[in-house]
Amino acid sequence: MRRSTIRLLGLAGAAALAAGLVTGCSDTSQVPSIGYAVDAVVASFNGGSTLGASSGTGAVFPRVSTGFFYTGPDGQPIADTDVGTAKEVPGETQTVQYRLNPDGVYSDGVKTSCDDLVLAWAARSGRFTRPGDRARTPLFDAASTAGYADIERVDCQPGSKDATVVFRPDRHYQPWRTLFAATELMPAHVVAQAAGVPNLVSVLQTGDDIAAIGRVADFWNTGWNLTPGQLDLTRLPSSGPYRIESFTVNGGLVLVANEKWWGLPPGTSRIVVWPKGTDFAAKARENALGVVDLGAGSVKDLKLDGFDEQTLAGRGSEQLVLATAGVFGKREVRRAFAQCVPRQSLFDTLGKVPDAPKEGLGSGPLDSRLVQQDSLYYPSVAGTAAAYRTPDAAAAAAALKGAGEPAPTVRIGYRAPDERRARTVATIADACRAAGITVVDAGAPDFAPTRLTEGAVDAVLAGTGSAPGPSGSVPGVAAAASLRIGSGLDFGRFANGRYDAITDQLAAEDNSATMLNLTTEAENLLWSELPSIPLFAGPRTIAFGHGMRNAIAGPTQAGTGWNMDRWVWQR
Repeated sequence: MRRSTIRLLGLAGAAALAAGLVTGCSDTSQVPSIGYAVDAVVASFNGGSTLGASSGTGAVFPRVSTGFFYTGPDGQPIADTDVGTAKEVPGETQTVQYRLNPDGVYSDGVKTSCDDLVLAWAARSGRFTRPGDRARTPLFDAASTAGYADIERVDCQPGSKDATVVFRPDRHYQPWRTLFAATELMPAHVVAQAAGVPNLVSVLQTGDDIAAIGRVADFWNTGWNLTPGQLDLTRLPSSGPYRIESFTVNGGLVLVANEKWWGLPPGTSRIVVWPKGTDFAAKARENALGVVDLGAGSVKDLKLDGFDEQTLAGRGSEQLVLATAGVFGKREVRRAFAQCVPRQSLFDTLGKVPDAPKEGLGSGPLDSRLVQQDSLYYPSVAGTAAAYRTPDAAAAAAALKGAGEPAPTVRIGYRAPDERRARTVATIADACRAAGITVVDAGAPDFAPTRLTEGAVDAVLAGTGSAPGPSGSVPGVAAAASLRIGSGLDFGRFANGRYDAITDQLAAEDNSATMLNLTTEAENLLWSELPSIPLFAGPRTIAFGHGMRNAIAGPTQAGTGWNMDRWVWQR
């Protein structure tokens, strides 16, 4: 009773404050709808799937599909106590007690429950497989199994608000706060109905009914895919302050206040998300935008009059992800290509932000895949990259001749249009021509990183996890997972058992000396094998319309929309 009273008083106070903000100034009024431009792709509601993680679900839906944690503006996980609480229980075996908010309810009226945690664990644990062409393949197309594969069981009584997550006795997963997070905790009741599995928790916990689990996996993989103009809103209930109202090419993704949200009401009742593929320059001319979060230099002729604009080094790694088959099937060819990629020049002309620091994030070409530039470990682990900072066409040509591939053609794909990435490819093409390498721009409006796996391109130019827009975080789970055997984000199909063993150990390690040694070994291995070539910390142009309040730049995988429910625009 006391909790309910306090909540009502808080909401009343917030409403009064909001009213005061609007009516207290005679020459301003609050804008009822804010346009949000972000170069993520709206392809799936399921942020835990390969499609969702590699397209930008985490940057579009963090305040629609909530979790126990969300990525804050500095890239660290932050607890979302409106959703519930999560705390480690003392003991030899790592155990985390999750408790959902008693008031929590989806926008369709179904209460949030521990069933959602069981589904997330089952889908991302890697424990359910089917026979494949060469080996058993996962039933669930998960972006990665990081952390979830370390969980032994999730104790949950169907419909309960409590869940106890018990990890394997030999594991202690350090970044556990990245689990069951925003856009990854999906509505289990929707899956149960669609797959015809009413006893979902029991089926997933026992793992006995493979046919039923197969139906669950089929829906989890594709049932939340999003196509403009073809939404089934009954499959898309919200657990956050906003819910989806519509999604069309011309009208964008429209989010409106969720009437059943139990927390503080959104500051603005309507947000229109304009994703990758939108003519952002035209939207800016039409005054249809209030918040902008785009790759710096990616939109030609973008003019943001009436905005407070800044360009920041992001947490995402702008990188080339290489195939490990086809033209790049030989390591020597990958090395030769890396020798002609002008990493320093690319940073100087396309990756350097105004007032770039002398050290730290955005200070120079990115020399690590696993460690960010403002980490204390970075100077020690990045030394091997020095050999690939400036192009050496003669050495590259000699390496190609030795490998029996004197004149390879490299097709680089990315989500177009993207002016900066087009210039990146052109710069690489100019530098590599002297080595006998022909570089082809394979950017396309419908490009997806799966084309690398299919052999349609030889490299992907994108951010961390091959995301086209916002990417990256301080824990770096997606960065490490994207090069692991069997990971959905491993589009180049890199496979190295030692790398996997190192990242497994790093995830459970808390000794700084051991972590430094392991990370150094991992980076040395990656610079030797070259499944990817890091270029620079992806610069982001983030702008807010004059009069925007509570908006805070978020150059991470969650984008600047991480707190969109607090935005208030007065003009």
